[in-house]
Amino acid sequence: MLRWSLKNLLAEPLRLLAGAMAVAISFILVIFFDAVFEGESEQMVAYLEEMEADVWVMQKGVSNMHMASSLLWDWKVDRVAEMDGVAQTSSILYLNAAIKASGRDWFSYIIGLDPDTQWGGPWDVVEGEAIPGPGEAVIPVVMARLAGLELGDWVTLIDRELRIVGLTRGTFSMSSAVVFVSHEDLGDLIEAKDQVSYIMVKTVPGMVPETVAARIRQAVDKVNALASAEFIARDRKMALQMGAEIIFMMTIIGTLLALVIVAFSAYTQTARKQRELAIAKALGFHTAQLFGAALLQTLVLTLLGLLLASVIAYALLPLLPELLPQITLAVKPHTLLTMVVVALPVALLASLGPVAKVARVDPLLVFKR
Repeated sequence: MLRWSLKNLLAEPLRLLAGAMAVAISFILVIFFDAVFEGESEQMVAYLEEMEADVWVMQKGVSNMHMASSLLWDWKVDRVAEMDGVAQTSSILYLNAAIKASGRDWFSYIIGLDPDTQWGGPWDVVEGEAIPGPGEAVIPVVMARLAGLELGDWVTLIDRELRIVGLTRGTFSMSSAVVFVSHEDLGDLIEAKDQVSYIMVKTVPGMVPETVAARIRQAVDKVNALASAEFIARDRKMALQMGAEIIFMMTIIGTLLALVIVAFSAYTQTARKQRELAIAKALGFHTAQLFGAALLQTLVLTLLGLLLASVIAYALLPLLPELLPQITLAVKPHTLLTMVVVALPVALLASLGPVAKVARVDPLLVFKR
């Protein structure tokens, strides 16, 4: 029965390829949406992860950065730097605001930097300067490309014109961009020249970040301090609630659509073989063998579709950033495993319908035509 099943399946290679391509297209849709979701989820907290701080200090009552507002007097930076367990500190001023460029508003995380900042600025400068001075801005290269801007052009923050002096990579997502300006400019615009928003702390080697964070909360008035892992996790959760839920829903819808296509393809593939299955039954094959033949054919169809989807997706996805630079993609190995675990049972169940129908047919009826 195994040989018969494979021979029957390969007898119409074009039909098999067409069915596998239908399954592959549905899988590619899922891979794409999942890659967008994973990529955007990572990009939303890219700044926090790239800073590699052990502890983040902020205004009391604040526990994340995304869509948050935090202000601390600058003397608290010195107070934190003097504490046991603290090896190094750096501070930034921060604002959620829109940057106007080429007549369009770009929602951005605005990072205000001092000229002598130890760290906190861009980590991958494509062109130009890394630290902006007064009247200057460092923007994502993707934003510049989409807006048709280059070094020396101007953008607007609130009511202030800023000249582009640097372009960065890894600082842009569909929901927001990370733009660096001088602490002087941002402090003047929001009337916070003697304040900072976040203090980044690197601890002494061997110190537990949670312990240092607890000490800071106890020793410095009206601040909150969190270990970096907790701070990033909280920010990721907030960011996903604010924007990535839409992408996640698109992924779910794409997955459901893929399951429908897989089920339909598997059902159609088996349904077209009903007469052959009926003849096999008339020749003495048991019902269990018929079910086994249908399951084998469905397994080959689904796995072939998955193979085609993987080859096509991994060939095309690296090219998409050039065509769609505003989208961040990240393909995770678990995506393919999830598709197999979810799609294969659906396909197998769908293929059982035609076989169950054949199993109820009187074998003698096959010869009455």
